[in-house]
Amino acid sequence: MLKSKDAFGQGLLEYMVKGSCSEILERDDGLMFRVNKGEYFTSYKNWPMFEKNAIKSAKGRVLDIGCGAGRHGIYLQEKGHDVLGIDNSPLAVFVSKKRGFKKVRELPIEKISAKLGKFDTILLMGHNFGLFQSADKLKKLLHKMDRITPADGIIIAESLDPHRTHGRDELEYRKRNIGEGRLPGHMRMRIMIKQTIGSWFDYLFVSKQEMEYLLEDTGWRVRKFIGGIMPTYVAIMEKRAGFKISG
Repeated sequence: MLKSKDAFGQGLLEYMVKGSCSEILERDDGLMFRVNKGEYFTSYKNWPMFEKNAIKSAKGRVLDIGCGAGRHGIYLQEKGHDVLGIDNSPLAVFVSKKRGFKKVRELPIEKISAKLGKFDTILLMGHNFGLFQSADKLKKLLHKMDRITPADGIIIAESLDPHRTHGRDELEYRKRNIGEGRLPGHMRMRIMIKQTIGSWFDYLFVSKQEMEYLLEDTGWRVRKFIGGIMPTYVAIMEKRAGFKISG
């Protein structure tokens, strides 16, 4: 099987061109999931209500991290916001530009810095709280996000509560994670599409309680949660008043 570092972007491109995609997500325990790539192209009118409510909190200049096909950034751009989208997938950047995203560039979350300028809002939609990957990486990245946002800056982050799924495979996977010193909702995955297989990558899903715990010794806290019926939810995060980050 051929290998590609951008199987994710290949799936976006295929869906944009053909309106369908045969993408499979494989977890490192062998479990496979079929991906609905259409979710990356959903128009605002078809967004779930929790997304519509969450996006209302966006203000000022916006950094859309892991922008994918650009649906959140393009929406805010149309609402008059100055939005910069970034993604580590070159094909995702290509697709976003084709769809009208004016400012988008290839850049992984690890490379955000003051060179990008200041942002009033940081978007981590599409379950992209998962890009933090681990508690240690979360602290380092939130430190960077503190540096590129003003005192009243916010983060809008979407996640999924892994404890809301109770199948045998899920319970065993969470138990294995704990036994190996990882958070229960840690996932290691790769994308397969036709004859292409992507590289393994790490992703993190957390409950609301776990998110609040992970933020305790950072300069950020949850202002409010949006959504609660389904496992997916969004957190509106703000800076802790008087918290000093060293370094």
